[in-house]
Amino acid sequence: MVKGTSKRVVVVKSPDPTVFEQAIFIVREDFIGRTGRANALKEAQQVADEYIRSAVATPRDRIFSRIPPALWAAAGAVLAGGIGMLIYFL
Repeated sequence: MVKGTSKRVVVVKSPDPTVFEQAIFIVREDFIGRTGRANALKEAQQVADEYIRSAVATPRDRIFSRIPPALWAAAGAVLAGGIGMLIYFL
């Protein structure tokens, strides 16, 4: 709930409407006075863009995410068998 007579509002439209249509930021009066309207809008757009990147992004850059789950299972079975044989023969 917003109280008071007037508030500064910045509305940012989403670059990817599948995530959200628009973001509404209620900006403090002293922030607008210090940095100006253009900077407040720019910062709100950066926050919205970062949210979309984190919500939609997939971990493609990691090498471990490219390995299929079946290969992980096979590697785990080989490792467990090797440890079992090592314990048995020692």
